[in-house]
Amino acid sequence: MQGQLLAGRYRLGESIGRGGMGRVWRAHDEVLHRAVAVKELTAAQWVAEADRAVLLARTQTEARAAARINHPACVTVHDVLEHDDRPWIVMELVEGPSLADAVKEHGRIVPAEAARIGLWTLRALRAAHNAGVLHRDVKPGNVLLARNGQVKLTDFGIAQLEGDSTITRTGEIVGSVDYLAPERVSGSEPGPASDLWALGATLYTAIEGISPFRRTSPLSTMQAVVEDEPEPLEHAGAMGPVISALLRKDPATRPSADEAEMMLAEAAEGRRSSAAQAYVPTQVHVPTPTPPPAPRPETATSVAPPAQPPVVLGPRRRWPRVLGVVVAALLVGGGGAAGAMYYVDHRDAGSGDSAQQNTGGQQGSGSGGKSGAIPDNWVPYDDVEGFSLKLPPGWKRQQDGSQIDYTPDGGQRFVRIAIDQGSEWPDSYQHQLELEQGLQPKLPHYKRVALQSNMFRGRPGSLWEFTWTAGTQDATSGPRHAIEQTYRAADGREYAIYLSVPAADWDGAREQFDAILRGWQPA
Repeated sequence: MQGQLLAGRYRLGESIGRGGMGRVWRAHDEVLHRAVAVKELTAAQWVAEADRAVLLARTQTEARAAARINHPACVTVHDVLEHDDRPWIVMELVEGPSLADAVKEHGRIVPAEAARIGLWTLRALRAAHNAGVLHRDVKPGNVLLARNGQVKLTDFGIAQLEGDSTITRTGEIVGSVDYLAPERVSGSEPGPASDLWALGATLYTAIEGISPFRRTSPLSTMQAVVEDEPEPLEHAGAMGPVISALLRKDPATRPSADEAEMMLAEAAEGRRSSAAQAYVPTQVHVPTPTPPPAPRPETATSVAPPAQPPVVLGPRRRWPRVLGVVVAALLVGGGGAAGAMYYVDHRDAGSGDSAQQNTGGQQGSGSGGKSGAIPDNWVPYDDVEGFSLKLPPGWKRQQDGSQIDYTPDGGQRFVRIAIDQGSEWPDSYQHQLELEQGLQPKLPHYKRVALQSNMFRGRPGSLWEFTWTAGTQDATSGPRHAIEQTYRAADGREYAIYLSVPAADWDGAREQFDAILRGWQPA
């Protein structure tokens, strides 16, 4: 790819970034003799022909959105083109890391610098809002810190233009889960206040070094966004009240862009904004009740009220009132409610490498004689995310955000891959067990077939197999059968490979799963 010439003028250099939907290249514009960044939409290689038109429309929307904004804090889009059957965007090259990179390298950003970064990001957002554009994916990875000191907001790829008909599928939630405003998680129409909330979450991450609402899964993260307050800021200084104001749950109670700009300007100078302080909820003091008469000495106990236990999020408790919204939002052609619900709570848990499993001696179609052997006609797939696997001919890759599926029939049967860069669970078995306890009351006719620790390629893992009945409202209804191998690799990543099929197809699918695991190679 390096050295290729696009549209007769853009010569590709080295790759400088990669995300779930594409890759960014440094390039040279041989007409205007300047360095540019070129965004390649790699997801177009894997989508069906009909979906390719949607992807192109999204790309054009991104370009139109950026073109409507005239501000030095917004990355400029120069050109949009098609090459090799996929869209490319040519944009301004920003020399420097993202805010996410800076936090990863330094741990935290000092409050005054975070205020300056927030101030310029807010100005970019206000320019976008004045042009009728919502960004909808403000996060540390989309805030670029140029080496000359400039701050640039980029990636309007899921922006919404006022007056444009939507090109996202019905019920789809787009954007990074950590930075979705509560009203977006709950299914309400986003507005400018939603971008300001995401800015508040971004600045919290910058100052504290951790995302304020990230939990062990996308589902529990969405639940935290709607229901929980973030941990108190420890390093924010004058930025504390500003971030608290931006993170108000009710969009109507957040500051306007003008008010937020004034607050950030004061914080950048080290002054605590009285206007921001007015948005911070008043702490109500509840007096300690008068203790009862002292008990006899031999039975004396403390009369101090017991400390409240910390709220523990996870599948085991408070599977939320937002569950239905989340399932509907993430159910985009992917195998029914069970598949979608399972994925949103397991996607961060990992993606599986094959394991030592019991095949039961079943002989399905295409077995090649030995159960679990890889048939000669299977096709290797080298995924853009780094892993590889082998599948029968005709299986196609589908991706929505960070969800990666391979399917031969639009989602009736599918293999789903997930990778967790740093699982918080002690082992894969405990992770799957916790997930099962959350899923069991939610899946009609759920039945565990197996859930047991195992070893895969010399690494500890766990194999989980279960059945349920998908409802008629789901993309795939009727009895279904699923199996997943999860394991922890030597580098600490947790992988999971998940297969879901109609129950009637299980015998052949079980053998296929064994073969898929044999052909799996991690990133």
